[in-house]
Amino acid sequence: MSRAFTKDDDTNSSNDFGERPISPHRNLVTEQGLSLIEAEIAAAHEVLARGNAEADRDMIARASRDLRYWTARRETAEVSHPDPHSNVVRFGMTVTIVDEHDRTQTWTIVGEDEVDASHGMISHVSPMAMLMFGKSVGDSFELNGHEWEITQISAPQA
Repeated sequence: MSRAFTKDDDTNSSNDFGERPISPHRNLVTEQGLSLIEAEIAAAHEVLARGNAEADRDMIARASRDLRYWTARRETAEVSHPDPHSNVVRFGMTVTIVDEHDRTQTWTIVGEDEVDASHGMISHVSPMAMLMFGKSVGDSFELNGHEWEITQISAPQA
């Protein structure tokens, strides 16, 4: 019988998890974003070591994939520091906006790997961030049928 029709019973077989996609956009990061990347690299090294010690192929495969991703992100990371005196929206700034119903939102524009909408952090390549770039307090933009006005802009203090 051909081996093609038999199933090996290897409970520690390695699955193909595929590669994590790398964004085609510039890898702009804040200082915190760079720290996040370095922490992810350290964590992947730890998981890889544990996987090797336990001879766990899946753990090794996942950790190796994550290590490739985070290493690539570290190699292309560009730490960006917005000018604290700038009066226009730029990467790294926190922007407060209000819509026509007086709903206020505050967003910090960060790198793609730093995004956490539940904590008010959006990607610099998000539609909202792209619409806000270059605008000043008092300027407006439309998104998803709502008119938003920029009411405050701030940069992190060095």
